[in-house]
Amino acid sequence: MNPTDLETLITDAPKGLFINGQFGDAAGQATFEVIDPSDASVLASVASASEADARRALDSICAAQAGWAATSARERSEILRRTFELIHDHVEQLTYLQSAELGRALPDSKAEVTYGAEFFRWFAEEGVRVRGDYRHSPAGHSRIIVHEQPVGPCLAITPWNFPLAMGARKIAPALAAGCTMIIKPASKTPLTMLYLAKLLAEAGLPDGVLAVVPTGSSSNISALLDDPRLRKLTFTGSTEVGQMLAAKAAAHSMKVSLELGGNAPFIVCEDADLDLAAEAVATAKMRGAGQVCIAANRFLVHASVEEEFVARAIRVMESFRLGRGTDEGVSYGPLSGADQLEKVTALVDDAVNRGASRPLGKELPAGLDPEGFYFPATVLTDIPVGADILSTEIFGPVLAVTTFETDDEAIAMANDTPFGLAAYVFSGNLTHALSLAERVEAGMVAVNKGALSDPAAPFGGVKESGLGREGGFEGIHEFLEPKFISLPM
Repeated sequence: MNPTDLETLITDAPKGLFINGQFGDAAGQATFEVIDPSDASVLASVASASEADARRALDSICAAQAGWAATSARERSEILRRTFELIHDHVEQLTYLQSAELGRALPDSKAEVTYGAEFFRWFAEEGVRVRGDYRHSPAGHSRIIVHEQPVGPCLAITPWNFPLAMGARKIAPALAAGCTMIIKPASKTPLTMLYLAKLLAEAGLPDGVLAVVPTGSSSNISALLDDPRLRKLTFTGSTEVGQMLAAKAAAHSMKVSLELGGNAPFIVCEDADLDLAAEAVATAKMRGAGQVCIAANRFLVHASVEEEFVARAIRVMESFRLGRGTDEGVSYGPLSGADQLEKVTALVDDAVNRGASRPLGKELPAGLDPEGFYFPATVLTDIPVGADILSTEIFGPVLAVTTFETDDEAIAMANDTPFGLAAYVFSGNLTHALSLAERVEAGMVAVNKGALSDPAAPFGGVKESGLGREGGFEGIHEFLEPKFISLPM
């Protein structure tokens, strides 16, 4: 897509609040700016929902709830299937929109479009297979019927790092289950979700079933948690914010699912295939410039193979080309904003100041816009105990290596965190790898591979990394409540 076509795409993309099937202005025509991370310029101005706008959106989805729940599962399924097809018809537009507002390289954005689309296909199929139960009471005096019903109106809050997929992973199962939903996309990346709303309307989604309310003030949306009509909160983002919102939702005994922070260990055993482990760095670490919740955060490498692994990993990271996300040939783009750049820089500086070595990433390549939020692909070794980078989610293209001598030490290091979202284990012996995978405290473990997410598998963490699961057979049940109906014998 040439620059003129990209400018036209951004100009024509929806920028209003999507309420009751229509795009419109916020109260007082309030807006906020979306910034291009590649050069810090203003990409677009988007309607900023007030609390009154948010409550208007809630009114619309509550009014639509009964009708949508009564719609046949097949009809809901067909709408989701058409949405899947429309996303594929608009792959180029969605790819460039994401890369423009997030700064992410085009290959990663295109991969997210196809990944996000799969949730609509998966839940189109799951929505027609929801089943209950019928059985006799053991006492013999009644029949037990278990009927699955939609939870009701939902609020979804999504992060900036996957502007399509994080929303798709919530919208698709909610709609399949018969729930209506308000979704608040991150203020850094609202354009993709607004474009998705346009496609859902085109697919035949009835007015009022979905509302998209971007805002520059998140408190305007979280205020909805005080309304007892809202029956479900699904949130992806930081642990601190998620726990705060969940506590607020608890006041109305609201059903809650959370996907929160991570601190994923990447364990390379003495018997690992080092070429395979190093190649996995491309996905487990460098996808999206490292701004991925399941990105490998701590590389725990057996001391006997550290030197060989680091040499191979450096070659992999050196192969990535840093540049503007919307440019062809770029492998990874800038970080999402000044806040992310400041955080990653501080973590690396702290480790280096404490004595860590930095064999890769001392400077940026030439030719980048000085106003962009760029950070070089970086490798750190000899990281001392106490360095912040060992206990903090990096969210950047930084490979932080520490070593271990025994399996027990590796597991102790891997589990020495309040988080438990994802983990990676590399060993040439499958039994050995599975043993370690079972001992790691994480909701998801990849064995001898760097890719982990799959719409057909349950996604979620343990400990302070969240509650509930998205995707897989489990995902739709986050939006259903079992009702027990008792009949006489």
